[in-house]
Amino acid sequence: MEASSAGLPLEVRISPSGAGRWAGGHPWIYRSDLRSPELPKSPAVVLVRDTRGHSLGWADYSPRSEIALRRLCADPSAVINREFWRRRLQDAQAWRQRVVSGSEAYRLVAGEADGMPGLVVDVYGAALSYQITTAAMAAREPEIVELLQQLFSPALLVARNDARVRLQEGLSLETRLMVGDSPLARARVHGLEIEWDLLAGQKSGGYLDQRENWRAVAAWAQPGMHCLDGFTYQGGFALHLAARGAQVEAVDLSRPALERAERNAQLNPFGPIAWMEANLFDLLREYDAQRRSFDLIVLDPPAFAKSRSALDSASRGYKEINLRALKLLRPGGILATCSCSHHVSESRLLQIVAEAALDARKRLKVVERRTQALDHPVLLTVPETHYLKCLIFICEDVNY
Repeated sequence: MEASSAGLPLEVRISPSGAGRWAGGHPWIYRSDLRSPELPKSPAVVLVRDTRGHSLGWADYSPRSEIALRRLCADPSAVINREFWRRRLQDAQAWRQRVVSGSEAYRLVAGEADGMPGLVVDVYGAALSYQITTAAMAAREPEIVELLQQLFSPALLVARNDARVRLQEGLSLETRLMVGDSPLARARVHGLEIEWDLLAGQKSGGYLDQRENWRAVAAWAQPGMHCLDGFTYQGGFALHLAARGAQVEAVDLSRPALERAERNAQLNPFGPIAWMEANLFDLLREYDAQRRSFDLIVLDPPAFAKSRSALDSASRGYKEINLRALKLLRPGGILATCSCSHHVSESRLLQIVAEAALDARKRLKVVERRTQALDHPVLLTVPETHYLKCLIFICEDVNY
């Protein structure tokens, strides 16, 4: 990582609008707001100043990304060294000890939300899986790995540095087994035994952000209820519903994901789950023609809107999938519908579901409005940290 040859800190000046963004609590400064005549040629920790020379704090500088600066600390007197990162990791763990219950799998570090931009670390029992997405954090990766081993002594440590956002930072995509002989990790979640492949699974191995929603949705299930879990992936919702005694059909397009889900079902003592490899849009259309019906339906699709320009088409996709699901719900049935698209706000998702309900001639009561698990913190002044929405409704016929 680049350092000043004179031993003085590297400095970067930012525009009044950039300084206002910083003062407003957002940790990102874009390249268009940089005002220094010369900038570091490689990743660096820099002291940020406004155009009048006032110190604003420390940031990681990226020479290639449009997000040029990511705030580390607002205190100009702070020292960004190994001890700084040790304290940040310990603070992150202290927060998880407060908010995580009933689960041996959780997010330990959530990037900017924990003051460690470009770093995500997930815990799966005795295993850790980490992902680095910025050039500055990649430059200190050996130090971060050493600290993770010293503080947490993982039996298995996996590097999941394969997020495509790394390409914008000039970083390669790679996955590595750092410690251990196998990428398989097991952990208990709400009394269930679940196994993840940390090298092959989505994100760091699985979707831990839905963990609290798995339990919340399952709380509405009763023994014998007929449930449909759409986009089940590795079966998070399906397993929790089956544990309540419900009869579950779980659908996904990925055969490897379904195989992993079925293996997880076999680790637990409840009735069989019907795993189906299918396109859910097509399957719901077929079920409607067959006059099938369900007591509870979960919709947890992948992000339909990965950019703001895709918002209109994504909204149509969300409406169609919710409309088709609502047609299959019995009176008094439960719809749990999710969106992990940051660009689809909760208010937008509520509007989409309302339009689908009107078209399906269903009357919906909102019973829960949920977001990502508490170990994936949402910062009030950083809207990008609030991405997951999970809405739960009770469905009635419109003529009620």
